[in-house]
Amino acid sequence: GFLRSADTSYLAGPDDIYVSPTQIRRFNLHTGDTIEGSVRVPKDNERYFALVRLDTINGDHPEVCRHKILFENLTPLFPTEQLKLERDLKSEENLTGRAIDLISPIGKGQRALLVAPPKSGKTVMLQNIAHAVTANYPEVELIVLLIDERPEEVTEMSRSVRGEVVSSTFDEPAQRHVQV
Repeated sequence: GFLRSADTSYLAGPDDIYVSPTQIRRFNLHTGDTIEGSVRVPKDNERYFALVRLDTINGDHPEVCRHKILFENLTPLFPTEQLKLERDLKSEENLTGRAIDLISPIGKGQRALLVAPPKSGKTVMLQNIAHAVTANYPEVELIVLLIDERPEEVTEMSRSVRGEVVSSTFDEPAQRHVQV
């Protein structure tokens, strides 16, 4: 397996780090795990850096994660804490948050899907939501997922949002959209 970087939206690249099948089995590693450890430079016949020691998996000691429950097997729960999107601003950006709070409140840990025709303001709305979440809840880890978007929209979102932006653009194959 390979460790991919969020900087490249988890696309394969020359800077990927090789993880041996033995380490994957030993530590019960799965796609999406965040790993910290030591790497070594490629040897003569190797192309990639290789992971030689695992220090943490998803922020925990590797032994703790050996017996983790897979995401697919977790019990889904309704959110118990609402994310208030309204802020003390006198701008249009605050109106978006206030409207969402009233019409369709968002809870902590909840996912949301925004489907709308092109040029209808989806990206601006997502940016407003992201700005409100990071301003009102600095402890929240924000991940914005953009699928089949224009490259300019992805660039704008990456530059304006304090959080991780994972994306695929309209010029990429459908398989990449599914992978993301």
